[in-house]
Amino acid sequence: MIKQLTQYVMLAAATLVATMGFALAQVDVNKADAAALDGVKGIGPKMSKAILDERTKGGPFKDWSDFEKRVQGVGEKSAKKLSGNGLTVGGKPLDGAAVAVAPKADAKKTAK
Repeated sequence: MIKQLTQYVMLAAATLVATMGFALAQVDVNKADAAALDGVKGIGPKMSKAILDERTKGGPFKDWSDFEKRVQGVGEKSAKKLSGNGLTVGGKPLDGAAVAVAPKADAKKTAK
């Protein structure tokens, strides 16, 4: 019984450690550099350049609506995806955007 309990505790600990690396980092569009923006799923070098150019030209983005208006290629649908992938405007996610869930570790692989 104790051996089995110990195995479950070890499996839970291994799963926790394995999933910690999948934590979703929040990236604020008003503070991030090109590398941080590129790290958000859905943003590539072209879009990160457009974001940085617009931020330089027009100042910080006031809110998500301002971000959508000023950055070509970002509409309501893509804004929801970007927010769900960790992008924020002024530290705030888009209202109503689904947050991406980190994948679960495979219990069989971590039990070795």
